[in-house]
Amino acid sequence: MSESWWKEAVVYQVYPSSFKDTNGDGWGDIPGIISKLDYIKDLGVDIVWVSPMYKSPQADMGYDISDYKTIDPIYGTNEDVDRLVSDLKARNMKLMMDLVVNHTSDQHAWFLESRSSKSNPKRSWYIWKDPKRGQDGKPQPPNNWSQILGEANSAWTHDEKTDQYYLSLFTPEQPDLNWENPDVRAAVHDVISFWLDKGACGYRMDVINLISKDQRFPDAEPVLGPDRKYHPGGKYFVNGPRMHEFLQEIKHKVLQKYGAITVGEMPGVRDVDEIVRTVKHETGELNMIFIFDVVDIDNVPGKVRMTLQDWSVKDLRRIVSKWQRVMIERDGWNSVFVENHDNPRSVSRYTDDSDTYRTYGATLLALMQTTLSGTLYVYQGEELGMRNFPKSWDPLKDYKDIEAINFWKKSLDLYGDDPKELSRQRKVLEKKARDHARTPMQWDAGPNAGFADKGVKPWMRVNDDFREINAERQAADDSEELSVWQFWQRGLANRKMHKDVFTYGDFQDVGAESEQIFAYVRTGKESGKWLVVLNFSGEDVTWELPNGMEMQAWMAGNYSREKPTKSLKGSVPLHPWEGILGKLSE
Repeated sequence: MSESWWKEAVVYQVYPSSFKDTNGDGWGDIPGIISKLDYIKDLGVDIVWVSPMYKSPQADMGYDISDYKTIDPIYGTNEDVDRLVSDLKARNMKLMMDLVVNHTSDQHAWFLESRSSKSNPKRSWYIWKDPKRGQDGKPQPPNNWSQILGEANSAWTHDEKTDQYYLSLFTPEQPDLNWENPDVRAAVHDVISFWLDKGACGYRMDVINLISKDQRFPDAEPVLGPDRKYHPGGKYFVNGPRMHEFLQEIKHKVLQKYGAITVGEMPGVRDVDEIVRTVKHETGELNMIFIFDVVDIDNVPGKVRMTLQDWSVKDLRRIVSKWQRVMIERDGWNSVFVENHDNPRSVSRYTDDSDTYRTYGATLLALMQTTLSGTLYVYQGEELGMRNFPKSWDPLKDYKDIEAINFWKKSLDLYGDDPKELSRQRKVLEKKARDHARTPMQWDAGPNAGFADKGVKPWMRVNDDFREINAERQAADDSEELSVWQFWQRGLANRKMHKDVFTYGDFQDVGAESEQIFAYVRTGKESGKWLVVLNFSGEDVTWELPNGMEMQAWMAGNYSREKPTKSLKGSVPLHPWEGILGKLSE
């Protein structure tokens, strides 16, 4: 397996609006990021990835961009980015930017020109179609595709002035670019070069697998049921017919010149061959993609993200083992993550976030991630074990995300007279809303959790538990057990010390499939064999080391700062949510 700097890197994702406010407006900003670079460096991070901070009307928290080359004033200035790059470089770190080019804002100059008339030269920069006509003669969308962030709505938006519809897969404020037009692609290439020239090391590419659409624009199958007007059309735009062509063009015309790191957000793709084609060493278009199987584990198959189904440790084992083996055997590369700005807090989702077990659940997930092969991504607050906000928060007042707002409006419309079903929908919101990951970062126990000064109203409510869960408290913790932050710090250092094992080594799951235990062996060329045992349950469990397997020593666990005192062969007792790491005898 070839070695590369970006394979060994640890990437820390900053959601800028919620990270650190320095000017008193209640929004995080770039000077706030700069003020916390030592904290990020001390954790063991190499790359800081900042979610979109370009000029934007903020219809979708910055993913609706109105100017790709200008920083939004709520975050700072282009000169602040220059300083961020410089200060990162001084700490031997790098900056990764977010590239959002499936769509723009409806306030972008390109779209304002495009919608001004049918004859405007930029009309073809977006996807415009004539309406269908109902029996009453009123305009209807060109097809039945549903909006991704609100499936009760059409993915098409009617423009009264020109009496045509434009495609807007996410929201009406985010019109999709027409990548069939070479002028659009050239403009995107120019944007990519702009920030790389300013010192960015690469990009996370937002929904980059949606850029190519089936030009027939056929109706979607009615998967949401006969009572729904609109349905997911992903079959016709997820990894569309020219996606690889467009990405190869970006790679060869732009990215290769800079040696940039690239990670593609590619929702909805499950085909192994298609994914390997995208990330295969040398021939693939991107270094890696975010494979969503783990963060989709509780989604109802074939339905939208805001659904819930039960999952088991067996499911997790199969997913992780599958992709670890695929990339080893087929010369691709993984990203390793369980949390980001589009998903709820991982400790609440996969473990037990109660006061009793939150630390153990969060460190269990940290142990898993720091011992898996791939480029590791840590989301702000994950290193503290930040959890979902309380169920008591008001959906109409405290939730801010457009997906959550649309979901709850739809739920009230459909189930307002059905308390039982409405309660089920509320449970989905409480478990899955993206808002949970977007509450302000919890720096200390002071006003606004240290995110903003006293007297400032943050753009989003601070989680109620900030006095107990915050960075200052965890960094200084001197109790018998490591805090979540300290456990992450130690795990990242161990990962780098034994990169031949945990970054580049072989992977093999071990033991029989279990309802509680996920165990695997990592093998390095220099550091030998290491065993990871994870108890994904709230129960005391005894796990049997497979026949012939014997430990040289247990090296680390999440129940003590010291090395675990466990049996070196035979039966290994595990506490609820306990994870242990050990060196196997040769």
